[in-house]
Amino acid sequence: MIQHPHQSSLGILNMKRAGEKFQLLRVPPSSDLSYFIKHYWIIHWDLTGQEPHLQDVVPNPCANLVVQPHRTAFYGVSSTRHSHHLEGRGQVFGIKFRPGGFYPFVKTSMDRLTDSSVGTMEILRVDPHTLEQQLLTAEEPEQKVRYMEELIRRVLPEEDEQIERIHTIIDQIHHNRDIIRVEQVSEWFQMSPRSLQRLFKQYIGVSPKWVIRLYRLQNAAEMLEGLDQQDVLQLAMDMGYYDQSHFIRDFKAVIGKTPEVYMKER
Repeated sequence: MIQHPHQSSLGILNMKRAGEKFQLLRVPPSSDLSYFIKHYWIIHWDLTGQEPHLQDVVPNPCANLVVQPHRTAFYGVSSTRHSHHLEGRGQVFGIKFRPGGFYPFVKTSMDRLTDSSVGTMEILRVDPHTLEQQLLTAEEPEQKVRYMEELIRRVLPEEDEQIERIHTIIDQIHHNRDIIRVEQVSEWFQMSPRSLQRLFKQYIGVSPKWVIRLYRLQNAAEMLEGLDQQDVLQLAMDMGYYDQSHFIRDFKAVIGKTPEVYMKER
């Protein structure tokens, strides 16, 4: 079933305005692939006769396959916010893996892929041009997903129990807004900070501290809606910041703009 995503689940900034520029669909994986794959995503846009659109996307702790002309590859976690330039007409097909879900395919520590990529030949034994032809010319989302799942099944690794463990940890960090330090996560899951660090480095490619900061600031961005400027200091304190300038600096690093500018653009 095709799903229309919410902003918080995708990290897309200013989703209301973005929805006027492109259409984005998510398709869940078949049950036999759901251990590794979170969802497939498909973006279409038609800006014929319009100005190009620059779309900001907040990072997340997941690897992706991106199928796009001249850029098709598997990408590790992006450690910073990134922007996509959309113009004319086009589309992109992607796979978003669960946190840690790409590690069994690549069989190397995921920190080697942070802010980097690996080719489709190495993982799928299919060249990028073939993927682009098959996935970007198929009209129906179901056709695209069916083709992609056939390829994934050919190279499907054994399930790794650590992926489920990582998913549980990430889910707790994401939804428990009281978590502001790595030591809290270590205590909750009865792991030493060093063991937690090694697990995240190997399976995700970023540190637990990075993930905690990411979700804190994504939550802050969502909570800014409807607040006045004078409420920002209180929000910073609620998020565990005791220095407003530190909060503003971190917010800009992840979201790409200061809280004040972000609020004005909402």
